[in-house]
Amino acid sequence: YSMKDKVILLIKKKISDTEKHIIQLKDLTQPIAPENAIGRVSRMEAIVNKSVNEVSLYKAEQTLDKLKLALKKVDEPNFGKCFRCGHIIPIERIMIVPESNTCVKCS
Repeated sequence: YSMKDKVILLIKKKISDTEKHIIQLKDLTQPIAPENAIGRVSRMEAIVNKSVNEVSLYKAEQTLDKLKLALKKVDEPNFGKCFRCGHIIPIERIMIVPESNTCVKCS
C-alpha cells in the first residue's frame, strides 16, 4: 500500500468506529423518565451522565463530519498541508488525527 492508501484506510476505519460510537452515545442520551424509581441521588447522577454523554455525542458528530471531509479531500493537492501556514503536516500527525487540517504549531 502507498501512504495515501494507508491514510484512506485509516480514515475509513475511524469513520466506521466513530459511527458505532455515535450509536452508543445516542442510546446513552435518551431522556430519563421521571417515574424511574432509582432514587433522587441516582436520578441526578443519571441526568449528569446524560449531559456528559450529550457533549461526547456532539464532539463525535463533529469528528465524523471532519473525517468525511478529509476522505473527500485526500485526493486534492493541498491534502496534508496546514491551511494556516501552508507547511506539510507530518505523516505521523495525519496517522493519529487524519481529520486535522493544521500542523501542531498552528493548532
